[in-house]
Amino acid sequence: MQIRFTPALLAVAAATAVALPAQAQSFPAADKPITIIVPFSAGGPTDRVARDLAEAMRKPLGNVSIVIDNATGAGSSIGTAKAARARPDGYTLLLNHIAMSTMPALYRNLPFKVDSSFEYLGIINDVPMTLVGKPTLPANNYKELAGWISQNKSKVNMANAGLGSASHLCGLLLQSALKTQLTTVPYKGTAPAMTDLMGGQVDVMCDQTTNTTSQIAAKKVKAYAVTTTKPLTTPQLRGLPTLDSQGLKGFNVTIWHGLYAPKGTPAPVLAKLNTALKAALKDPVFIQKQQGLGAVVATDRRVEPAAHKQFVAAETAKWSPIIKAAGQYAD
Repeated sequence: MQIRFTPALLAVAAATAVALPAQAQSFPAADKPITIIVPFSAGGPTDRVARDLAEAMRKPLGNVSIVIDNATGAGSSIGTAKAARARPDGYTLLLNHIAMSTMPALYRNLPFKVDSSFEYLGIINDVPMTLVGKPTLPANNYKELAGWISQNKSKVNMANAGLGSASHLCGLLLQSALKTQLTTVPYKGTAPAMTDLMGGQVDVMCDQTTNTTSQIAAKKVKAYAVTTTKPLTTPQLRGLPTLDSQGLKGFNVTIWHGLYAPKGTPAPVLAKLNTALKAALKDPVFIQKQQGLGAVVATDRRVEPAAHKQFVAAETAKWSPIIKAAGQYAD
């Protein structure tokens, strides 16, 4: 079939070609805020990363207003779906963590595709995890904790922030490594899980340093180990041994966060957002805030969109068999 290029059709094509550069030049408008959808509850670790990042990205984007929309539920799939449906104009973004690589295995009927419903903007940080317990737990170190868990097994209550959360995933790996099935207690967010852990309603939890560091420093929970293969240098967590060094060889869980835009967002707009993101990741205040929470700001090639997407694909391939082996998924 031959297409006839009429003057009207050529005019539309020319207008479209001019519109994209014009949109990039006008983005972001001073009077139009950018919304970052966070698919987890306010006050949680991912929310804290998002709010710090929003502040750091304001200046490189011309001091535009950036607001946070906490669209929670279903292991971050509700907020992620909301972002996928958003108008692809750069004014709605998504900040999510490792859930972007685990949702395909956890949920059978997602209303979006992680690999094709989004434009990838870059990885933000890597966040270690810590194994913590209620303050009245009889174990005072990991060796004692492992013995206590072995004696009590299914009587041990392990909290998490819900299906697909970082604490849920870390808990799956820990139970697999210990060859023990604990009683898991899912919550609707990290904050209520931590509240009950401090209050002694649950026994243990494996969660991000962005949520546990201040509680460990205040001695509101007992800290047993970090999930990285090397000890952390954060002042509050320095000296806390790794699980790898205490018998769980190769145990290594790090939670990462990334920034996304809806599929179809114009390339010039994406370029501006990526430039602003990379500027934010070099902001001394942002870096200091993240370090204070035990997080490591990304400086490698994953801050580039293509490498970010490749990384998520690799993480998906790593986590899918672990989740399927555990048999923990939702419709």
